[in-house]
Amino acid sequence: MHRLSKRSVNTLLRSSTSTSAARYRHVAAPLSSSHLFYHSADGDSKGRWYSALASGGCNVTESIKPFKSRNEPFLGCRFVSTAAASDASDSSSEKFEYQAEVSRLMDLIVNSLYSNKEVFLRELISNASDALDKLRFLGVTEPELLKDAVDLDIRIQTDKDNGIITITDSGIGMTRQELVDCLGTIAQSGTAKFLKALKDSKDAGADSNLIGQFGVGFYSAFLVSERVEVSTKSPKSDKQYVWVGEANSSTYTIREETDPAKKLPRGTRLTLYLKRDDKGFAHPERIEKLVKNYSQFVSFPIYTWQEKGYTKEVEVDEDPTEAKKEGEDETAEKKKKTKKVVEKYWDWELTNETQPIWLRSPKEVGKEEYNEFYKKTFNEYLEPLASSHFTTEGEVEFRSVLFVPAVSGMGKDDIVNPKTKNIRLYVKRVFISDDFDGELFPRYLSFIKGVVDSNDLPLNVSREILQESRIVRIMRKRLVRKAFEMIQGIALSENRDDYEKFWENFGKHLKLGCIEDRENHKRLAPLLRFFSSQSENEMISLDEYVENMKPDQKDIYYIASDSVTSAKNTPFLEKLLEKDLEVLFLVDPIDEIAIQNLKAFKEKNFIDISKEDLDLGDKNEDKEKEIKQEFGQTCDWIKKRLGDKVASVQISNRLSSSPCVLVSGKFGWSANMERLMKAQTVGDTSSLEFMRSRRVFEINPEHPIIRTLTEACRSTPDDDEALRAIDLLYDAALVSSGFTPENPAQLGGKIYEMMNFALAGKWGTGGGHQQQLNQQPHVIPETVEAEIVEPAEAGGQK
Repeated sequence: MHRLSKRSVNTLLRSSTSTSAARYRHVAAPLSSSHLFYHSADGDSKGRWYSALASGGCNVTESIKPFKSRNEPFLGCRFVSTAAASDASDSSSEKFEYQAEVSRLMDLIVNSLYSNKEVFLRELISNASDALDKLRFLGVTEPELLKDAVDLDIRIQTDKDNGIITITDSGIGMTRQELVDCLGTIAQSGTAKFLKALKDSKDAGADSNLIGQFGVGFYSAFLVSERVEVSTKSPKSDKQYVWVGEANSSTYTIREETDPAKKLPRGTRLTLYLKRDDKGFAHPERIEKLVKNYSQFVSFPIYTWQEKGYTKEVEVDEDPTEAKKEGEDETAEKKKKTKKVVEKYWDWELTNETQPIWLRSPKEVGKEEYNEFYKKTFNEYLEPLASSHFTTEGEVEFRSVLFVPAVSGMGKDDIVNPKTKNIRLYVKRVFISDDFDGELFPRYLSFIKGVVDSNDLPLNVSREILQESRIVRIMRKRLVRKAFEMIQGIALSENRDDYEKFWENFGKHLKLGCIEDRENHKRLAPLLRFFSSQSENEMISLDEYVENMKPDQKDIYYIASDSVTSAKNTPFLEKLLEKDLEVLFLVDPIDEIAIQNLKAFKEKNFIDISKEDLDLGDKNEDKEKEIKQEFGQTCDWIKKRLGDKVASVQISNRLSSSPCVLVSGKFGWSANMERLMKAQTVGDTSSLEFMRSRRVFEINPEHPIIRTLTEACRSTPDDDEALRAIDLLYDAALVSSGFTPENPAQLGGKIYEMMNFALAGKWGTGGGHQQQLNQQPHVIPETVEAEIVEPAEAGGQK
């Protein structure tokens, strides 16, 4: 079902009245020098205004020219706009009222205004509530209106077999003329008219519970009904009248009620005869569910006609065979057999028991009441971690109760789904919608649950869509601020387990906020938690990290990896651990992007220790110059061998025990990010080469392998074994630095070759010779003979 904006409805109304407007386009009138002439070509629904000179120099059929802008001069026509001329033209002009094709307008209201059929009950209950509110207000000054001692309530009865719904209220009712004015005039709101009367009598603030605004809510009954009967009795009249209207009809009837059995003491009874496809709404369970969803917090009791039951015991007829056996023992006491059955009956049941606690003062509501309200409203079984009850006054007035759930939602309530139905919007206690796409809360705070109630929200006519406006933006800012105050309260709680539970469930949401909401970085950053090189088992905050920083430490260091184990064993950490510098471990896939968007915390920049140009604050230019002179030739030799695999080969200041490491360039992806992007299901492979950063091969000049290769570079730079060692060194650095080898099989072959070379001389020959000795014992004399020859040779040397 399509939604039409107010502008679209007006456009359709204009098009439907084009035929009536065309009837007057040839009305003749004397033309003066200040008279505007209207012309509409046949088939063209858009007319144009032209000016005719008194001399008759303008021929309508021959010299019609389009209307020009104010910046272009008019040639041949003159316009005079004065009060006198306007008055003079009144005698020659006619006024016409807009006409509407009622059947077409009704079709628009029924089929195009509402997106969901079930809102008909919300609209009709709201009308009934307004009728009760009006009676309560008028009863203060006119007590005779309440002379009939009837409770102020709403009762809904269904007949599922015949598809009939009856809604009865004991409100103000309507007279015959009011039936014509309110139900016979489309888009005339009786509630709006009543509020205007209150305003004129300076009593506008006396009642703020009236719901109606637009005057079309009643016609939502035709969403599901083929015929609607409205039987109403006003305390101002002795007669009861019945209004009858049918769907797809432009007429209605009004008659006086003559059946004594259908007489009402006061109020209105709506009888809906449902369409064939909509008879499912007549089930009592369906009605009860709709009332609880949309009208749970209406200020008057709503009763629904429900089937109930109670358990009772009834006697059971004895089996003849058993009776014969019992008859054998005449002395035994005879006991009657009974069974439990459920006796069913129908009765009224109060459906809206839950009270709107947001209308009460926060000082009057206890924690248990908040928890009970949270569980009933959102069907939760665990108590919330925190709640916030507040009222905003001033430019925007609204009341709200917000909750932080104890656990994250399951199923569709995913981090990437902004429509979680966790925020329920009410206008004057009537439920409007819970289907928002980030209007009231950003996506990363979609786990917050709560109720927002306001009296002056900008809604469309169907009261289903919250229109974007300045008021909505102000509400959003205040709701977000209150949500952060709740989360901050959990973080500062003495019970540290509460925030650990919160972070386990909603930590990713806050990290997403670092990416999407730059305005709230200062609120988000203190709430983040990470493992670190000095706290591998317990997460710490950024505030705790800054407190533990060394006096001369200027930056916050971090390393991104897939687990704490791989992060703490990475070669990038070696020098920082020696200096006792703490490093954050970013082990969640979203962590690295979140930190990069934060950029800094308390004027401390975030530094990735896996990227080039790492400054640990211990530079010694003289020593660095000496090392570069000593190993410069080695760096060039290695770069020549590796070619385009690396951008450059440099001396490392971050290694202590590893011979080399492969670092990323300042700009582009890190090894961890490159791994994540390759794993994306819908990733663009063409961007991998573009975004992959330059790789820098850093060597540790203190390591024995590098010193050995330096000697090989100076003596035999073309030695095959030395060149193969460089290749293996690069592949090992690739893996230890977190990159993925392009050819794992080739890497494995190199490792096997080196193992074979290293192990061949150790156990291969000696082991085989010993095995040969064990298998051929007759060779022993030959061995002894060799031992005898050795001393002789030694003696000869002497």
